[in-house]
Amino acid sequence: MAGRRRGDEGAYDVDEVLDGLYTTPPSGFVARREELAMAARTAGRGAEARRIHEARRPTLAAWAANLLLRAQPEESHRFLELGEALRKAHQDLDPAGIKELSAQRRRIVAALTRQTADLALDAGQRLSDAVLNDVSATLQAVLADPDAADRWATGRLDSALVPPSGFPSGPAPEGAVRSGPSSSGESAVRTGTPRPARTDELAPLRRERLTRARRTAEAAARRRDERRARHADAEAAVEQARDHHGRARREADEAEERVRQAREALPAAQRALRTAEEALQAAEEELREAQESVPQVRKALRSAAGEEKRAEERARTAADALSRAEQEARRAAREAERLEPSAEE
Repeated sequence: MAGRRRGDEGAYDVDEVLDGLYTTPPSGFVARREELAMAARTAGRGAEARRIHEARRPTLAAWAANLLLRAQPEESHRFLELGEALRKAHQDLDPAGIKELSAQRRRIVAALTRQTADLALDAGQRLSDAVLNDVSATLQAVLADPDAADRWATGRLDSALVPPSGFPSGPAPEGAVRSGPSSSGESAVRTGTPRPARTDELAPLRRERLTRARRTAEAAARRRDERRARHADAEAAVEQARDHHGRARREADEAEERVRQAREALPAAQRALRTAEEALQAAEEELREAQESVPQVRKALRSAAGEEKRAEERARTAADALSRAEQEARRAAREAERLEPSAEE
């Protein structure tokens, strides 16, 4: 997004664009800056494009300090108020107040430094000890120097800050705050002769800048929550895909096992098929032979039936002849008996 329009179509909040740009990690800052500048030029906003293009790439420590401001706006606001109280205590030369606030300062700086490391790690960037030392120095500078506090409150630090050797106790010469290298090689804000805190006249400006930083931090938090939600959805989808893949893999393994068993059973089934085909062929041959012999069998049956009939006729004729012969024999016997002379004759 090159910038959000507000009110009417002619409004363009380049500060909001820059606030968003400085949430980009240093490794991607230049590419993102050129993308936003190109979008502004394409929209016909040359002046805004130049401001965006002139934005300086933050060092890793500066980016981490900006990240803390935007991610923890309420704690950052209290931290700026602590700095004002510390500077006032030094200005008023209040030993009791200085002692109490100094102890509080050390605890808070250490806690915020650890918190910054965690926030950077959540954003995918591990901070080295040298970078964390620069973050701690930047926080110390914010507490000690109002100019450093003003710069940090913008959320657009491009270099780490270095605290002064002591808190301000008197007027300072013009141009007391300068940039120079820090312990890790990064540019830093160095302070010269101490000067009084400008709490009254700069408080509204710091509140305005912190309010803008808070809005940007809230927007960044929403985007971070959205990214986390999308990441959670993606992880759920990956887990579901893994489940589906696992089930598919198991089903594939079972199918492969069935294929293996089928392949092992195939030779026996082929042999059984060949045996059945041979038996069928033999049965079909026998059926054909039986079908071919039916006419001969029928002819033989008819011939046998005729022969049987003729034999029955011959048997009847023979029986008749036998019956007649027996009758003739009986008549002959009776006649012979009749003709035989009796004893008396």
